[in-house]
Amino acid sequence: MCRSLRYCVSHCLHAAMTKLEDANREVNMHSSIRYLGYLARITLLVAICMGLYVRWEQTEDSLILVIFILGLFILGIASILYYYFSMEAASLSLSNLWFGFLLGLLCFIDNSTFRHDVKEEATQYLLVSSITIRCLCALVERICGCVRHRPTLLTSAEFLELVGFAIASTIMLLEKSISIILLVAAFALIIIDLRMKTFFAIPNLVTFAVLSPVLFFPSLQIPVNPYALSCFFCCIISEPLLDVYFSGLSVTERWKPYLYRGSICRRLSVIAVGIIEIIFFVLSALKLSDLNLWYFVIPGFSIFGIFWLVCHIILVITLWGFHTKLSDCHKVYYTHRQDHNSLDRVMASKGMRHFCLISERLVFFSLIATAVFGAVSWQVRSNEPTRGIFMSVFLIVLPLESMAHGLFHELGSCLGGTCVGYAVVIPTNFCSPNGQPMLLPPEHVQELNLRSTGMLNSIQKFFASHMIETYGCDYSTSGLGFDTLHSKLKSFMELRTSDGPRHDTYIIYYSGHSHSTGEWALAGGETLRFETLLEWWREKNSAFCSRLIIVLDTESAQSWVKEVRKVNDQYIAVQGAEMAKVVDIEEADPPQLGDFTREWVEYNCNSDNNISWSEKGRLVKAIYGVSKHWSDYTLHLPTGNDVTKHWMIYFPRVTYPLVHLANWCGALNMFWLCKVCYKCLKRLKMNWFLPAVLDTGQGFKLVKS
Repeated sequence: MCRSLRYCVSHCLHAAMTKLEDANREVNMHSSIRYLGYLARITLLVAICMGLYVRWEQTEDSLILVIFILGLFILGIASILYYYFSMEAASLSLSNLWFGFLLGLLCFIDNSTFRHDVKEEATQYLLVSSITIRCLCALVERICGCVRHRPTLLTSAEFLELVGFAIASTIMLLEKSISIILLVAAFALIIIDLRMKTFFAIPNLVTFAVLSPVLFFPSLQIPVNPYALSCFFCCIISEPLLDVYFSGLSVTERWKPYLYRGSICRRLSVIAVGIIEIIFFVLSALKLSDLNLWYFVIPGFSIFGIFWLVCHIILVITLWGFHTKLSDCHKVYYTHRQDHNSLDRVMASKGMRHFCLISERLVFFSLIATAVFGAVSWQVRSNEPTRGIFMSVFLIVLPLESMAHGLFHELGSCLGGTCVGYAVVIPTNFCSPNGQPMLLPPEHVQELNLRSTGMLNSIQKFFASHMIETYGCDYSTSGLGFDTLHSKLKSFMELRTSDGPRHDTYIIYYSGHSHSTGEWALAGGETLRFETLLEWWREKNSAFCSRLIIVLDTESAQSWVKEVRKVNDQYIAVQGAEMAKVVDIEEADPPQLGDFTREWVEYNCNSDNNISWSEKGRLVKAIYGVSKHWSDYTLHLPTGNDVTKHWMIYFPRVTYPLVHLANWCGALNMFWLCKVCYKCLKRLKMNWFLPAVLDTGQGFKLVKS
């Protein structure tokens, strides 16, 4: 046995030293950190070998000896696959599985009779050293930037170690083994919860860390080695816990392994959640067998049980409705994939943000209901056979509902709002000195029509690129009359999403001739003034908080940019252009209508563009202005009416009181003072230090030169 142990240790040290000698040719920080990880692994291997040897020596159980020899044999095969056949994936998978299994054996084999043995104490010190080195390695890797974060739920190493640990629990009775396997499943969900950075991930981890050693393992009445147990859990949880801070993945990147799954897989996941919730309810109902406290148990279970059932009917319906809308988004995403539209942009255009904001409140009540119902139904008697299983299922349900809440919370926070656009291009009219529109000479009509067609194509590309719902793109060579334009703009400003609420952003694009005061030149000598358009918008938006963005490609956009800065009761922005008055024709062509549209659309649709709006000597300069309270704007939040419509579409009538309660709680503003101070600072910034580039939150930007 000593020879086998000596051979294994010497082989691992030889392999490590060989790798170290090869790396000495090109020493860098990454290789140093990698060898720190090797040291943690070798320390853990020595601890496991010594621990199993002590248990065989003290108990004289031949099964431990067989497992020990088999483990060394398999680890030897893993080393051969890694170093001689370059089969790294197979080697690491095999070693991770066996590390988890052997650590599980150290946990569950009783060591109470030889706890103070010198070799057992040495094993404990080695396990603690392995934890320290592993956590230090994970921290240094992230500080030095040696880790490339990828979207994943569980890494293969984590999954295999968890499987190995669960397999080790089968040495116990079936009931206790099932409890531990379910606890391992709960731990896996907490790892995913941390990796998704959900709002309740850390509280769930704390709950697991407290309940497992204090209540769960004592309820099973089995001896557990706390050092081996801590080593297993700490080594696995260290990386996901650190990634809560160090991971730079966006919300949709973190959730990519789930959001990009096929419709069938996602539907099955909802069914699985429903089955787990039913199992939890059945296990909780076993509390009714405690007749000693019937006067507390029966009323408490009846009240909170009904509340829990209603909440979780809403939860399942909400998840099912979410995946229905997500499937619709997938269809659009794969249809327009060649346009480089991301899934989050498609979800924003389909009103997913509004759905998630309402669903977040409802799922939060489900989470609260589970916590309260679990406390009421807690299996307090140690002789209850299902107590361990109940705790494990309870620890499974909490991270599941936490992830549902986190998904809706983060999508509601990061997705842009819905947006609708309307474009007007009038190519063949221009203003004569007396202010009347007149037809261009015939020789210039064809050239201007080509430029106007290019403008129309550019703005349509802009709408398509940012998933902006298009109300219409009017192209009129004879001009538009005032009444016609009024009718179209009125209908445009009344548009709503398919779910009922108004759009968050309305965009009006106009390209054509205008007077020196900024008024649009219309057919029949009529004009459209900024004050008139503002009155129309106030009429349609007085009871709502949508915003209006006006994009102008005209000769006199400066007037509207100045006027919009005086507006203090609406959220309005004007993006325009200022054309150079004097141009050396020998060096460059004079600027014309359409130049600004082409550059602005390219700037907002092509991330690899080389356009610099601050460049000196530009012939077409960008200018923009916003209303006084533009910085106060927030995307449309669900109102009571929105929640009522949402409930009528998705939920049965019996759940309405709970939906109403969720809406009332969600409307509470407990941090109003902080928000007021923050709002004042943003107003000061926009009024005195207007940024050169203003992100609208819809994927495009307003710019000024």
